[in-house]
Amino acid sequence: MTIADRTVPFLDLHAAHQEITEELDAAWRRVLRSGRYLLGSETENFEREFADYCGNRECVTVGSGLSALELALRALGIGAGDEVVVPAHTFIATWLAVSATGARPVPAEPEDRTCNLDPAAVTAAIGPRTAAILPVHLYGHPADMAELGSIARSNGLALVVDAAQAHGARRAGRTAGSESRAVTTFSFYPGKNLGALGDGGAVVTGDSDVARRLRLLRNYGSKEKYRHQIAGHNSRLDELQAAILRVKLSRLDDWNNRRRQVAQRYLAGLAGIPGLTLPVPAAQTDPSWHLFTVRSRNRDALGAALAGHGVQTQVHYPVPPHLSEAYAAAGWTTGDFPVTERISREVLSLPMGPHLIRSDVDYVLDSVYRSTQR
Repeated sequence: MTIADRTVPFLDLHAAHQEITEELDAAWRRVLRSGRYLLGSETENFEREFADYCGNRECVTVGSGLSALELALRALGIGAGDEVVVPAHTFIATWLAVSATGARPVPAEPEDRTCNLDPAAVTAAIGPRTAAILPVHLYGHPADMAELGSIARSNGLALVVDAAQAHGARRAGRTAGSESRAVTTFSFYPGKNLGALGDGGAVVTGDSDVARRLRLLRNYGSKEKYRHQIAGHNSRLDELQAAILRVKLSRLDDWNNRRRQVAQRYLAGLAGIPGLTLPVPAAQTDPSWHLFTVRSRNRDALGAALAGHGVQTQVHYPVPPHLSEAYAAAGWTTGDFPVTERISREVLSLPMGPHLIRSDVDYVLDSVYRSTQR
């Protein structure tokens, strides 16, 4: 086999769906037969099942991960005049949700080793208008919730967690979303560990009052048709997506374990390669390995070389939010967040997924070795 004969996809969703074709067929046929396509029994059952999976009391589904973040903040009363401490290194949706409420995102640097929000930087970013801290379990690695929770409590701040990449991730034996004093949001974008066949999201919480406000916010501010208690939104997970997610939830632990096996093979096979920094899980963490992200000062050259070998890679994320056009008016410039900017120049995500076969993993390892020996 020549190099040109082989392609390793970044993520193979088709293989995942092929594994559960019969169950998916049964799910969508069940929805069609029901005649109910919004806020019906599939949604109710999935919300209960996902709350149980996370080890928490309430789950409220919504239309997307971004909507989950925004509505969670709104349900906590956060809005104009408030500030929310966010990671400087994250997908821009974390920031956009804050901006959508009228509040101001205040970036804080990540830890260089884990790429997750640095508790010391959070403390330094807190000011008189700070209303919440919004950490992200980046790449599926849980952030230090014990320390961040302590900071939030000691400063009287809300804690909203972006777990869009961390379905099933654990830290100190606790599953992402189990924190009783935090509000945790998830995305069900198709490429996530628990992905729908379109957009979707959820908020998990132990606070029944927050859940009640979320259910109003997602449905035009209405509990009863044509009676609107608050100014709400239209952000509802449809019955078809809920039924699909119920099928996939039953496979989540198995698929995450397969991801962990891929990650362990990568970690063993890439150890010691000069110029390549590997992800290192923090103590007591069991990541979901949504992404396997390495770092290299020659990131672009490495990515191009791997593409030449047929290995698909991605960069998460090349432009930090503070340097994006969307936040140009805020006045941040290059050099304001040096740790974030260095990470954004170096990160490269290798193929990852529960259906990445061993021979493809070995081919990626060989391709990385060849590409770094030039």
